[in-house]
Amino acid sequence: MIVAVPRETSAAERRVALVPAGVAALAKREVSCQVEANAGIAAGFTDEAYREAGAEIVADRATLLQAADVVLQVRTLGANPTGSPTDLDDLKPGAVVIGMADPLGSPAAATEYASRKLTLFALELLPRISRAQSMDVLSSMATVAGYKSVLLAAYELPKMFPLLMTAAGTQKPAKVLVIGAGVAGLQAIATARRLGAIVQAYDVRPAAREQIESVGATAVQLDLATDDAEDKGGYAKALSAEQEDRQREQLAGVVAQCDVVITTAAIPGRRSPLLITEKAVSAMQPGSVIVDLAAERGGNCEVTQPDQTVEHQGVKILGPTNLPSTAPLSASQMYSTNLINFFSLLIKDGELTIDTEDEVIRDTLVTRGGEITNTRVQQLLETAN
Repeated sequence: MIVAVPRETSAAERRVALVPAGVAALAKREVSCQVEANAGIAAGFTDEAYREAGAEIVADRATLLQAADVVLQVRTLGANPTGSPTDLDDLKPGAVVIGMADPLGSPAAATEYASRKLTLFALELLPRISRAQSMDVLSSMATVAGYKSVLLAAYELPKMFPLLMTAAGTQKPAKVLVIGAGVAGLQAIATARRLGAIVQAYDVRPAAREQIESVGATAVQLDLATDDAEDKGGYAKALSAEQEDRQREQLAGVVAQCDVVITTAAIPGRRSPLLITEKAVSAMQPGSVIVDLAAERGGNCEVTQPDQTVEHQGVKILGPTNLPSTAPLSASQMYSTNLINFFSLLIKDGELTIDTEDEVIRDTLVTRGGEITNTRVQQLLETAN
């Protein structure tokens, strides 16, 4: 079985799907790896490092893809807004593509794979079960994003984060609010605490309070009656319109008292909930900073613009959409490990085996044999039509 690792083509994407250590791990499973020339260079992995691990370096992308039984990517067509179906034309029918595909946000891309009889596994669809934790690319990338969001905020904030008692006077610590206590939010809390800030955090899920406090933040409590705000997968559920209005109104008072706000609230396959209005931004002190990690799905802040820094009455609002790519070496190592753990489920004696009785395999499988096999993606396409 030949596994191909092409260079990522999405704009500003510096990660690579498989690091040299992953090549060596697959070699032990009787899998041969071919890597496009310079595929890992932006992440700090040279072609020579891949060769030493046992990979073959292929200069021509089309040649690489034409020989592949399996293609490993960070961003497949659905998750690559600047990509095109051209690469898919080079793949042989029956070839397998594994990576992030944004199947719930861009379900139409699945038809491109199905029309070419390609098999697509979307890693965003991994079930939230204990057995799949070692494969959870979303959590791994959220860890990087949460960490980097605080560093971005610290760079932009005109004051330092920690309490400083110096001969030149006392500098009060920065006040940070983190909205959303998923993986990114908890990492943001921990990072802000390490930098010396006073940290508060809010999550609509009542169960998140214990997690917030476990990493050293104070949990913000709002009067919303949200006991059922968590779905069976552990994600936040959408609130009613009345609850959303009350949430925004109550959060505004907390936001106004903070130097930094980091928002991470997202609902899979839907627009990010609007949590901070333009009016709330206007009430913040000039020099304050908002980092909106939900910018890719419309943002949690009304003023956010994706991949831009907007200034509104002296407040800076940052809307990064791919922070993991700004720490490409660490992010690639984590992603590669997740990917190897998932791919190992498909390998038996060096051959590809797709067991749809396995919940992890079944839930991530989007297309196979010319058909869209995933029920959630099917429903989204039917709704769109």
